[in-house]
Amino acid sequence: MPGIMAAEAVELLFLVAAAFLVGALAVMGSVALHAYWKYRGTRVITCPENRKPAAVEVGPRHAAWGAVVDTPRLRLKDCSRWPQRQDCGRECLRQIEAAPEACLVRNILTQWYQGKSCAFCRRPFAEIHWHDHKPALLAPAGEIFDWSRLQPEEISATLATHQPVCWNCHIAESFRREHPDLVVNRQARWSRTGDKKGGRHQWIH
Repeated sequence: MPGIMAAEAVELLFLVAAAFLVGALAVMGSVALHAYWKYRGTRVITCPENRKPAAVEVGPRHAAWGAVVDTPRLRLKDCSRWPQRQDCGRECLRQIEAAPEACLVRNILTQWYQGKSCAFCRRPFAEIHWHDHKPALLAPAGEIFDWSRLQPEEISATLATHQPVCWNCHIAESFRREHPDLVVNRQARWSRTGDKKGGRHQWIH
């Protein structure tokens, strides 16, 4: 009987230790995953050397491991000024440590589109879906282009002179300019109260 009780006690201790280990691993995994997603992606910082915008990336895996054992330890993974200035002092990491979300390119663009309306249809921008239906830009000269043509370090200067374009108008206007013979422009209609009933539409024959 004492032997059975001892065996049951050992089994209980084993189960408690296993549950504790699983719980600890779950917490560590959650912390690491949060840090990984927080620090991944391209960021725009002000280079401490020339005081101009530069695009940088930090190693998210290194940051995730640092978050588990202590605090996120940022290591510069890439920079738009490399390889010419690859031997710099990495002082720009302080900017990322102070505001990791604010300098993320996607967040900069999302914040810029908020509260704005499309330059063509005048509809206000709702939630931006960056995985599809990405918005575009209208240059002062009238050219429409998407973000794939823009270098991250050029964002600040570009946003100061360009206008926002929604995905629908980007597709429609691009098609209209490339195939003007297939498109008929229909002017906007206005109600008696002055409300706009419809914007310019492109009708394909």
